[in-house]
Amino acid sequence: MGGQDSRSFEELLAEGVAVPTEGWDFSWFEGRATEARPSWGYAVSLADRLAAATAALDLQTGGGEVLEFALGRATKAPVLTVATEGWPPNVAKATALLAPRGVAVVASPEDAPLPFADGAFDLVTSRHPVQAPWPEIARVLRPGGTYFAQHVGPHSVFELVEYFLGPQPEEVRSGRHPERERADAEAAGLEVVDLRAEELRIEFHDIAAVVHFLRKVIWMVPDFTVEAYRPQLRSLHERIASDGPFVAHSTRHLFEARRPDA
Repeated sequence: MGGQDSRSFEELLAEGVAVPTEGWDFSWFEGRATEARPSWGYAVSLADRLAAATAALDLQTGGGEVLEFALGRATKAPVLTVATEGWPPNVAKATALLAPRGVAVVASPEDAPLPFADGAFDLVTSRHPVQAPWPEIARVLRPGGTYFAQHVGPHSVFELVEYFLGPQPEEVRSGRHPERERADAEAAGLEVVDLRAEELRIEFHDIAAVVHFLRKVIWMVPDFTVEAYRPQLRSLHERIASDGPFVAHSTRHLFEARRPDA
């Protein structure tokens, strides 16, 4: 079945470019793209973990949306909750969203040491970190403390990535592999308690959704601009119009690790 959107290629491009990319809210995609969700329900499970914690740290919180949702569902909040974020527009967005819940947002680049004391937290969390800083996670966890996170897995949305960039080498495709992350976590001194992976269907229903996605998730096609990829975008627009949604698959894994008791 062909696409149902009658707007022109140029109109859809302009719309995809105009949508702000701050934060980690994907509600704009409603009706434009769909993604299946992992069976474990990370945000709801996070609420339960927060209710049992006394001091919690959320790494690379984005715009704070997932943490704010989980705190709203938690039966009680930790005595102390802190979040880090490295991108200045997201720092501002997360601060505005999380301050009413008593959460301090600390501007901290993803590749910098965490600005917290050893053993400061009994719970460290993250949803889709760019990279998990395992030695730093182990350092700031208290003995017996837990790291609970949802990670992006290997070759996630690579149908779209390789449409624009061509076939990728195996070392790129296998990056973020859960077993490699297990080994890195264990090398940092953590015990992996749970590790589950799923592959999930994504559908892009128009080219505006593709443009906005690549502008928002900038590591997918790092040099992406509409101008640089206009021929590929036009071809993909025509393909969606004639054949229906562009289908890709995301990979996710649930990660739970524990710092051993002293």
